[in-house]
Amino acid sequence: MPVQIKKQCYFCTSNVNEIDYKDVETLKRFIDPQARITKKRRTGVCALHQRKLARAIKRARILGLIPFFTQ
Repeated sequence: MPVQIKKQCYFCTSNVNEIDYKDVETLKRFIDPQARITKKRRTGVCALHQRKLARAIKRARILGLIPFFTQ
C-alpha cells in the first residue's frame, strides 16, 4: 500500500486570510469540470478554508461569475 502524503492547504501556505468571491481564477481551481465544488480531501484545503471557499463559490454563482453547472 503506497504511503499517502498529506496535502498542504493552499490558502494557509499562501497566507490568505479572506477568500474573495470576485477572484474567479482562484475559485475555478476548486471546482471540477461539471462545476461542482471539489471535496476537501481531494484538494487538501483545511476545514476552515473549505467552508469559506464554498461560501465564496456560492456567492460567485449567484452573481453569475461562475456557472451553476455545465452542459
